[in-house]
Amino acid sequence: MIMVNYNNDACGLHFVGLLIVLSALCTNAFSSSARVSTTRFNAIPSHKGGALPSLPNVKAAVIVPGFLTGKDEFIPLARSLTAKGIPTVVVPMPNWHWLPCLGGRSMRPMLERIDFTVKHLAAVAGDLDQYDALTTDSLSKDPQLFIPNFSYDPIDLYQDFRNNPGGVLQVGGSAEVDQYPLWNPKGTFQEAPEAQGKVILIGHSAGGWIARAYMSSRNYGGKSYNGHKLVHSLVTLGSPHGNAPGPAFKGVEWVNNDVIDAGVRALAVGGTGYKGDSSGQLTQNAYSFCCPYGSDGSQYDGDGVTPIESALAMKEYVTNADTLVLDDVGHFCWSDVFGGATVAPELAKFHKEGRPWYGDDDIIEKWAGWI
Repeated sequence: MIMVNYNNDACGLHFVGLLIVLSALCTNAFSSSARVSTTRFNAIPSHKGGALPSLPNVKAAVIVPGFLTGKDEFIPLARSLTAKGIPTVVVPMPNWHWLPCLGGRSMRPMLERIDFTVKHLAAVAGDLDQYDALTTDSLSKDPQLFIPNFSYDPIDLYQDFRNNPGGVLQVGGSAEVDQYPLWNPKGTFQEAPEAQGKVILIGHSAGGWIARAYMSSRNYGGKSYNGHKLVHSLVTLGSPHGNAPGPAFKGVEWVNNDVIDAGVRALAVGGTGYKGDSSGQLTQNAYSFCCPYGSDGSQYDGDGVTPIESALAMKEYVTNADTLVLDDVGHFCWSDVFGGATVAPELAKFHKEGRPWYGDDDIIEKWAGWI
């Protein structure tokens, strides 16, 4: 059964998905890519005045991978969406770029990567309107080629890992987002040309609430991203939007104190059919982690990682957000990734037996139609 709720008033992961739980409980903080011809910078905040010219909405999308996943895990989903007429790219990062964010610390490193990708896709958005006409062979039908690589080396990783504020250890003095000290993540990002259109943002698991932080005009740890100026629609897949205890949810609490620009459409998608008391230890732990009432997670239902109440909670904080409940749909393609059967044996078994996840073709049809 599929339940769709429009305008109702009323956690992303590969085989290491359990680390979304473990990282929040972490009590110790650690004290890819092609080089591009650019000037190195430290993600200096931009406060330029003036409004962007009115930009057309373009049916092209950026996927934000969930916690501890990267581009490679989501290229199949991007290709499926592209084949369905929605040219789609993935934020071009490997999963280890998440390491500075362990323990519930600032998501500025991720926000820089989202900003980089959205701006480059928005810069070619006019061409994407005629995407089929511009591409003549299967090799060239890959919009990911429009997104350049950026540089991030082990020294950058070490510095970010040491200095990224917030989290369990309150690096920089506080776990509260609004009290983060001014700090700029490392990396060399090629500047994008002028935007030609607004695009779609699709966030999986934690990538969904982080996408909401990107949309905000508020200052997040030293920078206002104003993503709503370049994004016309937001889709979240199994994202934890509900408030919950602990430093890992300070960022979620921060976005829930914000309001997404009224001109941005939003859809929260959640799966059910994975009961907390019968879907394995990872599921029960994840539900307990995401719930606001100190439950052990056993009485919740959801996609195996994010309880359905949390996945749909965006509607409580985003004006006119739509919701979509997908029955018997799981969080991730556990049996397709290395180590999935070790970390989440029950979920990997369910997936191998044919139970779908958000990125399977038949399921994509159910939520991508909203776009």
